[in-house]
Amino acid sequence: MFKINENYQKLPGSYLFSTIAKKVSAFTMANPEKDIIRLGIGDVTQPLAPAVIEAMHKAVDEMGKAETFHGYAPDLGYEFLRNAIAENDYKSRGCDISPDEIFVSDGAKSDSANIQEIFGPDNRIAVCDPVYPVYVDSNVMSGRTGVYDAGTETWSDVIYMPCTMENGFVPEFPKETPDMIYLCLPNNPTGTTITKAQLQEWVDYANRSGAVIIYDGAYEAYISETDVAH
Repeated sequence: MFKINENYQKLPGSYLFSTIAKKVSAFTMANPEKDIIRLGIGDVTQPLAPAVIEAMHKAVDEMGKAETFHGYAPDLGYEFLRNAIAENDYKSRGCDISPDEIFVSDGAKSDSANIQEIFGPDNRIAVCDPVYPVYVDSNVMSGRTGVYDAGTETWSDVIYMPCTMENGFVPEFPKETPDMIYLCLPNNPTGTTITKAQLQEWVDYANRSGAVIIYDGAYEAYISETDVAH
C-alpha cells in the first residue's frame, strides 16, 4: 500500500502568502474605508514595456507558420537564449561561463526548492532570518529541518543567520557549520545586498567548510551599485 511523505505533516500551516491574502481579505471587509499598502506578493502594477509586447507578438506569429513553428524547447532551454545569457550576464562581467553550463527554467523560486533534492537528507541548511519561505519549506518536506517550535517559530535542525538592524541586515557566518547555505541577494524580504568583497568572503567560507551556496539572484536587475555582484 502506498505511503505519504510524513514530512509534509510538519508544515505549521498553509503557505505564507495564502495566509497573508486571507488576513488582508478579512481586514478589507471589516475596514472598507482603509487604504492598504501591500507588501506581500510582489505583483506587477504597470503594463508591460513595448519591447516585451513586440517580442511576444512576434513569437505568437512564429507559432502560426509551418516554417517557423516549434514545439518543446530543448532540455536546457533555447540555445539563442543561453548564448545571450552567457554573453550579457556573465562574460560581459568577466565570468567565463559557457552556454552549456546554463539551464533555463521557470524561475528562481522553483529552482531554489527543487535543487535541494539532489542533496542527502542529513545535510544541515543555513538561512537568513528573516527568510523567504520556500528555502525552509522545501527542506521541511525533505526531512532536513527537525522539530518545529511554535513559540519561537524556528526549526531545531536549521541554522539561522540573524539579519537585524544591529548588523545592517547582513548575515554573519554561522557558529555551527552548515552543508547548504541559502543566500538571496538583493535580499527578500529585507532588500539588503552585499558588496563583491563581502560575497567573496562567503565563497571563501563555503570552500573552507565544504558547503555549497544556493544563491538566489532574482532581483539582480535592480542593482545600481558598481561594487555589488550581479
